[in-house]
Amino acid sequence: MTTTETALPRAAFIVRRAPGQTSAPELPPSGHFINGAFVPGASADLLDVFNPSTGAVLASVAAGTAADVDTAVAAAVAAQASWGGTTPRERSEVLHRIADIIEANRAVFERLEAANTGKPGAVAEDDVSSTIDTFRFMAGACRTLTSLAGGDYAPGHTSVILREPVGVVGVITPWNYPLLMAAWKLAPILAAGNSVVLKPSEQTPLSTLKLAELVAGQIPDGILNVVTGQGRTVGQRLSEHPDIALVALTGSVASGQAVAGTAARSVKRVHLELGGKAPVVVFPDADLAAAAAGVRNAGYWNAGQDCGAACRVLVHESVAEEFTRLLAEEVGTLVLGAPDAGDDVEIGPMISRQHFERVKEALAEAKAAGLRTVVGGSALDGPGYFIEPTVIADVPAGAPIASHEIFGPVVTVESFASTEEAVKRANETPYGLSASVWTKDSGLSFSVPKQLDFGTVWVNAHLVLANEVPWGGFKGSGYGRDLSLYALDDYSRTKHVMVNHGA
Repeated sequence: MTTTETALPRAAFIVRRAPGQTSAPELPPSGHFINGAFVPGASADLLDVFNPSTGAVLASVAAGTAADVDTAVAAAVAAQASWGGTTPRERSEVLHRIADIIEANRAVFERLEAANTGKPGAVAEDDVSSTIDTFRFMAGACRTLTSLAGGDYAPGHTSVILREPVGVVGVITPWNYPLLMAAWKLAPILAAGNSVVLKPSEQTPLSTLKLAELVAGQIPDGILNVVTGQGRTVGQRLSEHPDIALVALTGSVASGQAVAGTAARSVKRVHLELGGKAPVVVFPDADLAAAAAGVRNAGYWNAGQDCGAACRVLVHESVAEEFTRLLAEEVGTLVLGAPDAGDDVEIGPMISRQHFERVKEALAEAKAAGLRTVVGGSALDGPGYFIEPTVIADVPAGAPIASHEIFGPVVTVESFASTEEAVKRANETPYGLSASVWTKDSGLSFSVPKQLDFGTVWVNAHLVLANEVPWGGFKGSGYGRDLSLYALDDYSRTKHVMVNHGA
């Protein structure tokens, strides 16, 4: 990056905390949810769940075992036999019922999600609203499935194309969007006529358990089962269980590799939505103020703990200094704090002590490499696991911090000299989930996205999602699509029936 050494003002960040005692969230039962009811686990062992804003224990849940998974799968197999035979209208009504239940308990879910993840109120509210919309969209989408038309494609024979459920689906959801990622899986899986055994992250299981508690008795027993526990036990058993037809995971690349490897031994279908390192390509004609504001919103949403976060800026060298100044000003206005510390809080903590230390290590490595920190760059004093929103500038090509997923409130800025270089550098990542292009040039707005190897490419926007359009990646970001009708394709199978006229 060509730059003068003009000193940019450094923001002084503090963590805002609630002035007094806040009300505790309504906790769900701590057992596994199997066949429509909460049951104790095969083991008496428990896992503590922490509030990342304080570091204190919030609740404890059952540490699931392979035997618990087996019990849940048996219930799911029994339930799927009748659930898979229902009509799209009947399944649609069940999905609408789930959406209604979440809507009626919106405040409960928002408080619980904020307490378990540290999300600011606006982020928790957006998660719940998006969850409701996901179920409502799939309730309609499952009634509009189409296939190749039946007809006579061979003489004397009539073909019919059927769309069928795959059976029982094992689901593993991440800690960053516990309720929403559960919805992204549950809605299309149930809409297609499958039953589910779901393992939420051991760090953030509470909103998923609360959903199970509230839908108990309101939806058919056994179509939704939740087993809490560690990935190495519960996730492993889901991946290898002979009665599970497909495993769907949102998580890290390492988790996806483990699931895919285990599932391959039984030729089990796998749906993977993995990591990301989204490049933001800013051309010299772009509205730089709008681009900086876009990165402020999409790079630090959910404290950067988002696989689509706008975390790696590639800006043309002629405007790099100006863009960096604008971004620094934008990021310096971010408000950090606990979820209950005010409606204007925008950034919460890292999810756990372990992740907090991982992000600190990445910042220390950048400092040791001599990279220029323009904003932030440090951890903040506890309680809780807070990191300053950070901008690191003058990042050279190939720098580890610009290629490895940090998953925190850290945005890097590097420069390019030509369109060809921008495309080449943007694609030099093992991930392929999302990217964005910022330009006023209509030609670039069409040609560059076609050259970027990412499942979603925004133009003059970033991290804008809708249930009508697919979400999923290429390369190390996995395969399969969440959202849209494409998700229903992933969770159903196609059967050809050919009838001989003369038989």
